[in-house]
Amino acid sequence: MKNIPVILLGCGGVGRQLLHHIVSCRSLHASKGICLRVVGVCDSKSFIVSSDVLSTEFDDAFLLHICQTKADRLSLETCIESGKCEGFAFSDSVRKLTDIATRLGFVIVDCSASSETVGVISQVVNLGCCAVLANKKPLTCSMVGAGLPIITSLNRIISSGDTVRLIIGSLSGTLGYVMSEIEKGKAFSEVVKAAKDLGYTEPDPRDDLSGMDVARKGLILARLLGQRIDMKTVKIQSLYPDNMGPDMISVEDFLVNGLPLLDKGFEERIKKASSNGKVLRYVCILQNSRCDVKIHEVEKQSALGQLKGSDNVVEIYSRCYDLPLVIQGAGAGNDTTAAGVLADILDLQDLYP
Repeated sequence: MKNIPVILLGCGGVGRQLLHHIVSCRSLHASKGICLRVVGVCDSKSFIVSSDVLSTEFDDAFLLHICQTKADRLSLETCIESGKCEGFAFSDSVRKLTDIATRLGFVIVDCSASSETVGVISQVVNLGCCAVLANKKPLTCSMVGAGLPIITSLNRIISSGDTVRLIIGSLSGTLGYVMSEIEKGKAFSEVVKAAKDLGYTEPDPRDDLSGMDVARKGLILARLLGQRIDMKTVKIQSLYPDNMGPDMISVEDFLVNGLPLLDKGFEERIKKASSNGKVLRYVCILQNSRCDVKIHEVEKQSALGQLKGSDNVVEIYSRCYDLPLVIQGAGAGNDTTAAGVLADILDLQDLYP
């Protein structure tokens, strides 16, 4: 049996879903000779770790208890009283993680939404540990994946010696939904409000409409292609003007008064695209060492043009793929993201005895 020690950073929706997947897949993994040993879990306030990381791990009942705990706290006192773990304040987590890394080669899994994890991830990787990230922020900071297998596919193309000349993709399930719905003649303001009600957007929809999340994903892909660029060089088109930004008006004011002012502009753009036989999509375009994030007209019959709902679609053009390699699938949801993280952890199995 291959034993793979795992330490999880971030116990929100994706992190808890990952723990649930690990527990529910025990029999499947055992049939493949693999055991994932969860020896530590860290959130923004605290860090709990198995009493002896070399020989013990959290049992499944304990992991399910964590899954059922609210995202804002790990019930640290209850965990410590159980005798199954030690507890540390978040401020001590870096020291403890690096100490463990000198004794145990674990997989650090970042399911948080923090940019502050980059330091500890760098330290433990330098000590020989592996890292799997659902969190995009550490990969888009100064030069130092929802769950579609885009990175894996891109790496295979690059490793074969093929040359990628263009990547164009709808990388936000939220914005994919918005653009495909306004195509039906619905008002932009009403579609955004509906997306918020469905739970597709952040509590402040401007976090999605700014395009920053798409830009982070695009930057990761650009760096995989060997482009040494940072966020400052990515051109991002926001779907709202600066005078409607979070520093200018409240969320409520934006939803009630700001959004309706944008309806006419989107209606005119849709009509213009339709007259050209095209539809609008919010995409990331990687070409000629540039990364652009913007509204773009695409052919109705293309994979992007046929996009419906909250799916993601990526088209990769290369020397071998004159007709694009198309990758499409669910673009939103904790379950999909957690499943992708679990698959990445299992891909590391050959590194463990």
